[in-house]
Amino acid sequence: MDLPVMPPVKPMLARSVARIPAGMQYEAKWDGFRAIVFRDGDELEIGSRTGKPLTRYFPELADALRANLPDRCVVDGEIVIVHDDRLDFDRLTERIHPAASRVALLAERTPASFIAFDLLALGDEDLTPAPLADRRARLAGALAPARPPVHLAPATTDPELARDWFDRFEGAGLDGVVAKPLDLPYRPDARVMYKIKHERTADVVVAGYRFHKSGPVVGSLLLGLYDDRGALQHVGVCAAFPMKRRAELVEELEPLRLADASGHPWAAWSDETAHEAARLPGAPSRWSGKKDLTWVPLRPERVVEVAYDHMEGDRFRHTTQFRRWRPDRTPDGCTYAQLEEVVRYDLAEVLGTG
Repeated sequence: MDLPVMPPVKPMLARSVARIPAGMQYEAKWDGFRAIVFRDGDELEIGSRTGKPLTRYFPELADALRANLPDRCVVDGEIVIVHDDRLDFDRLTERIHPAASRVALLAERTPASFIAFDLLALGDEDLTPAPLADRRARLAGALAPARPPVHLAPATTDPELARDWFDRFEGAGLDGVVAKPLDLPYRPDARVMYKIKHERTADVVVAGYRFHKSGPVVGSLLLGLYDDRGALQHVGVCAAFPMKRRAELVEELEPLRLADASGHPWAAWSDETAHEAARLPGAPSRWSGKKDLTWVPLRPERVVEVAYDHMEGDRFRHTTQFRRWRPDRTPDGCTYAQLEEVVRYDLAEVLGTG
C-alpha cells in the first residue's frame, strides 16, 4: 500500500456542547464504529478509532468498499448495522469475535454498512490540509456512483435543518448532530468539532458499585430499573466523579453494603447462563478482556437521578451522569415506564434510500 496518507491514523474528534452552533456544516451523529478506510487498488485496510485494523471483522464490507470507493483513497466514516429500520449497536459489537467462522456467519445474517463523511486523500493528493468545505465537495463527487451498503452521510449548512435532524433522526437510532467548521483542516486525534447529543433524566436504583482502578474508592455506581415483572434489571453505570467524591461515596453507601450478593436481585451475576434471562452486572464481554468485573452489592434502597442520552434496547447506551440523590422517591417507582419513548423514524429516509 502506497498512499499519501498511510495507516494508522486516529480520527478527528468532537467535544460536547449544549447547543447547535451557527455557521458550520452539520451532519447526523452516527452510533457505530468509527473507521478510516485506506484503499490502494485491491489492498484495503479498515482502521479503528485506536488505529487497530477492523478489516477481518467485516469481510462483506471490505468487498463493498472495493466496489464503491475510488481506486486510491482514504475515507473517514462510521460502520453501522441496520436492523428493523434503525441502527443496532448490540449487533455491531457481536462482530468483534475471534472465530472467523462466527464472523462469516454474522456477515451474512447482519451485514454492515459504511457511512462516509470525510476524505483524507484521493489519488496522490493529501487532502488533510484542505478546508472541510473542499474535502466535502471532493467526497461527494468521489462517492456519486456509490451504492448501498456504502453511503455518503447527509450534510447541510442550514442550522434549522440540523435542528430538525436532531429531533427526527433519533427515532432511527442516531445519536444527535455533529457541527464542523467549514474552514477546518483534518486534524487527527484533536477535538476540534462539536457534538450535540440528546439528554434526558431518569430516576434509577443504586444497587451496587465497582471500585476505581486507583484503589478502594467508588469507580462507578451500578444502576437498575424494575421491569413489568417486578425484576430489577441492570441498565448501566454512573461514573466520572471527582476523586474526593469517590472516597465520600464509599462512606455514604457503607450502611447499604451487603456482606455478599446472596439475596441480592443480581445474585446470579457470576453465572454466565443467568445473563441470558436477565440483565446483570458483569456480563461476559469481548470488550472487557481481563478487566475486573467484580462489584460491591448494596441493598437496592437508594434512588438517584441521572442524565442519559438514549437507550439501546433495555439499557442506557452510554455512561450516565450523576445529577442528585432523590430521597423523596422510592425504589419501586424506578421503572421503565418513566422513560421517554422516541418516535421511530425509518433509517432509509435518513440515508435518502427510502
